[in-house]
Amino acid sequence: MILYHGWFNLRPGVGDVEFAEHLARYLGHLKEGGHIAGWRLTRRTLGLGPPQLPEFNLVIEVEGLAQLDGALAQVATRADPIESLHHAVNSRVTDLFFALYRDFPDPQRVRGQEKF
Repeated sequence: MILYHGWFNLRPGVGDVEFAEHLARYLGHLKEGGHIAGWRLTRRTLGLGPPQLPEFNLVIEVEGLAQLDGALAQVATRADPIESLHHAVNSRVTDLFFALYRDFPDPQRVRGQEKF
């Protein structure tokens, strides 16, 4: 499983529940279309966390890089309905950055032959 993380804050004046509803519509659309396997939204709790990390963390799960590429290609069409769904999310966030992680160890990993 490939995990596409996004960390962000909400723009001033954006309601947290309103944002979560827009995100659910956007990512629900991608999931229904088979473009992602799943997703979850988390929020920093009790103020715990390094100061450089924004308040929210989004994790989008894809079954491999091909599925991620398909999801990105779907969004890149900039055609409705995905364009409006994406805009309803993207226009409400700030301080956004992404990272890509994978399950480890890899299921295809051969052990005992590593050179480093």
